[in-house]
Amino acid sequence: MPKLPTFLAFFVSDPRSSGLYLESQFPVRDRSYHTHSSCYGGHVTFQVGDKVIYPNHGLGIVERIEEKTILGTTCGFFHLRIVSNDTTVLVPVANVDGVGLRKAITDEEVERLFFLLGDGKIDNHQNWKGRFKDNSDKMRTGSIYDMADVLKSLTFLSKSKSLSFREKRMLDRAKALIISEISEVIREKAIAVEERVDQALEKCFVVKARNLARTAARSPKITKPVKAAAAAVAVVATVRRAAARAS
Repeated sequence: MPKLPTFLAFFVSDPRSSGLYLESQFPVRDRSYHTHSSCYGGHVTFQVGDKVIYPNHGLGIVERIEEKTILGTTCGFFHLRIVSNDTTVLVPVANVDGVGLRKAITDEEVERLFFLLGDGKIDNHQNWKGRFKDNSDKMRTGSIYDMADVLKSLTFLSKSKSLSFREKRMLDRAKALIISEISEVIREKAIAVEERVDQALEKCFVVKARNLARTAARSPKITKPVKAAAAAVAVVATVRRAAARAS
């Protein structure tokens, strides 16, 4: 059976680079250390067996902590197994903060996340360039709450207009990462979690439509809230028809 690739992820000093460097190896051979203790990376502490989130890659498990020599410099690396595709990523201990590695959310945070998904607050940029930049920045933080903002705004937008290829890919990625993390934390199948996420999004659109309608009622001379309310109602109707067909 062929060995799965291992990726090294670390930051380089060249200001022209994006910062993240990946190198594939078949296989990795290095001595491990600290296999039963914690190791410090910036302000974050991880131990072997911890479930962590690697931005734009999703859930990973710290399988060991090992020492490697790269370009003559020896440093410690977290050896992560990415759950979604069973690949391995090596993250330098010293660059945990820079990479954005974090622990998975707790059960209590899952409930908060579902509340935020259904709260009716949706960021909407009419300008594609500004919207894409803001959403890209949010995805890079690795925060599941930032990804929830991206999921809400792009899902809402997709109901009224066609998304560009890059935004459609970002929407799919945000939803997949959120579902994957929640599924692992609460130990439910991804399909059941996706159903709950879709229900929360529908609630979000209903709340937004209601709020816009109230704004329009208070300001009858203002046409924009009326149009926005009508669009929100149309989105809700579309979501409900899709849910009905799926069931």
